[in-house]
Amino acid sequence: MAKNDAPAEKTSRLKQIRSAYQLTKKSDPRIGLILAGIFLGVLVIFVAGGLFIGPLMIWIPLGVALGFLATTIIFGRRVEKAAYSQIEGQAGAAASALQTLRRGWNVTPAIAVTKNADIVHRVVGRPGIVLVGEGQASRVKNLLAAEGKKHNRVAGGAPVIQIMAGQGEGEIDIRKLTKHVMKLPQALQPSEITDLLQRLKALDAVRPQVPMPKGPVPTSMKGARQAMKGR
Repeated sequence: MAKNDAPAEKTSRLKQIRSAYQLTKKSDPRIGLILAGIFLGVLVIFVAGGLFIGPLMIWIPLGVALGFLATTIIFGRRVEKAAYSQIEGQAGAAASALQTLRRGWNVTPAIAVTKNADIVHRVVGRPGIVLVGEGQASRVKNLLAAEGKKHNRVAGGAPVIQIMAGQGEGEIDIRKLTKHVMKLPQALQPSEITDLLQRLKALDAVRPQVPMPKGPVPTSMKGARQAMKGR
């Protein structure tokens, strides 16, 4: 079964890489030349090392491997930069960023949305409950405060942290949002997170369903990053 799945997984990964490249090329038309230049530059350095120090049989494969590694790293950074540039300023941008969080984090986009496209997203993990607001600052602060009260009632002592995403004073830029969340102090054990999620289901069950505002596709950045990591 694993052998049969391997070609499909490889095809899927190639599609992800191709999509990531096309996404990046829209905002970075020279990406192909840049990546080729990096690969060839590293390879030339190692070939030169082989000619002067030798043997070439060792230096060339090493140059190819390190050239590919350097190209992959730069490509990943360019993909991430392009993805952020395309979603920045759009409603739902913070949700797109948050959904790149790895395992161990439970992300629920748009648990609260107003007609003015002010939004609150929720992340649950070892730090507790993290509420992330985006939109017009003065309005979102009130929305965050209201959601904070609701979540404190069911948190069972778990921390309820409020974050404002944006570029204003006291706000977290979406480019730094996931790193900021991941660096929050850990307060819960995995078993406590499971129990907390069950209590949050009860809270969500009594709230009206709200549609995610039109904007960036939440999985676009996640797919691009998965392609770079081979997941």
